[in-house]
Amino acid sequence: MRMRAWTIVIATALAAGALVAHADAIVGSPAPAFTATDDRGAGHSLADFKGKFVVLEWHNNGCPYVKKHYESGNMQALQKAWAAKGVVWLTVISSAPGTQGYVTPEESQAYMTEKNGAQTAVLLDPKGDLGHLYEAKTSPHMFIIDSKGILIYNGAIDDKPTSDVADVKTATNYVSQALTEAMAGKAVSVPTSRPYGCSVKYASGS
Repeated sequence: MRMRAWTIVIATALAAGALVAHADAIVGSPAPAFTATDDRGAGHSLADFKGKFVVLEWHNNGCPYVKKHYESGNMQALQKAWAAKGVVWLTVISSAPGTQGYVTPEESQAYMTEKNGAQTAVLLDPKGDLGHLYEAKTSPHMFIIDSKGILIYNGAIDDKPTSDVADVKTATNYVSQALTEAMAGKAVSVPTSRPYGCSVKYASGS
């Protein structure tokens, strides 16, 4: 009987732990802590940016949905505009070796130089650790963390889920909208949305 009771306690604890792990990246809760290395070999952790707003942008340079925002200059314009307001912008590449979007550190640097990327850093995540931590599903998939470390947005970059460059001009940009509202002390009117784009190219079985 005692063994049965302990079995129930352990099973309950494991189940609770699994739920916590699965529920880490939930809007309104503390953002999952992470440490990652950028394409220049420097380490970054979420704790480094305490007191600042942080944007996470999942990226795949072979994805037409990503190309829509980089070839139009939309993503770079967002990076520059929000950096000027003190926002930390981290581009994350979770493509595994041999998959679409995978780049070496040198290839990443050359690509972002060509595209005039203005992010704070490009985090390379070939094992998918950071991607799985946030349950990133698409490229792009956007997350916003506020100055208190709370996740305040999870979803698409805008409301035009197409790869058509022309749609950028008429789209409602959820990232800019959320940052503008939150930095003004207001509640984020659209805290979640369905992300669109190419699936994140995680390593098989990861």
